Amino acid sequence: MRVESAPAAAAGTFAMGCYTVNRLGFGAMRLTGTGGMGRGEDRDPRRSVEVVRRAAELGIDHIDTAAFYFSASARANDIIREALAPYPDDLTIVTKIGPGRDLTTGEWGPWLRPGQFRHHVEHNLETLGLDRLPVVNYRSNGEDDVTTAVAALDDLRAEGLIGHVGLSNVDAATLGRACQVTEIVCVQNRHAAGYERSDADEVLAECGRRGIAFVPFFTIAGRGREDGAQEQYDVLREIADAHGITPAQVRIAWNLSLGPHVLAIPGTGDLRHLEENVAAASVQLTRDEVAAINSLG
Repeated sequence: MRVESAPAAAAGTFAMGCYTVNRLGFGAMRLTGTGGMGRGEDRDPRRSVEVVRRAAELGIDHIDTAAFYFSASARANDIIREALAPYPDDLTIVTKIGPGRDLTTGEWGPWLRPGQFRHHVEHNLETLGLDRLPVVNYRSNGEDDVTTAVAALDDLRAEGLIGHVGLSNVDAATLGRACQVTEIVCVQNRHAAGYERSDADEVLAECGRRGIAFVPFFTIAGRGREDGAQEQYDVLREIADAHGITPAQVRIAWNLSLGPHVLAIPGTGDLRHLEENVAAASVQLTRDEVAAINSLG
């Protein structure tokens, strides 16, 4: 049962198909290490389990993950299952497929073809301990046939392996074509203050017109990774000082200010960062502050 007073609930909710989630969610990529996908320094999976459990205690009911999020020491899906299974009824786990990574060896290869989708969907089901994946996003590489990919996922949805289909890394025209194939309930695109956003803003607006959740990734670090380098913009530091918060919290609050259909899934493997990220759900920026951040790009 969703607790309305939980910190993550402060920004309100939005529906992804039949699933209603708090707009402040959690990205699992960094649970396994600083690189998240086999690159960078590994994290202690026991600490990551604590982070996921604390996220749920704070009211996070939307977790974004993928079977290809793993390092030498841990897999994000296994961490989520250990932390939260049996899962709360109101928890929505969103997974993604597309990048071609061998799920055993970790070696990277060609982008997945539709005929390979079933194996990756079933691997997500197995590692998460689910009978059905609530939402599966297809992540485009910008050169593939997204409508064919969406049709293949829709076939798995018809079989009951998937609840809904989403997209990642697409433009507005591609989104429109995909919506002619099946219902699209969310779009994950890179979107951050200071990052070139002209295409992403167009997709954000199109999602709003269609009632689709827009879920930006790399919200905090802009040009880098989540929990990344020191803030490079004076305006964000100044706004943070005015509110007594961190620049990372300003970035999250700004994303949430862009529309009721905009969600946030900042990721971290650190308990302190997690609590700061969730607290950003209650930050209210002024109109002038939002405009100043918009001007960064």
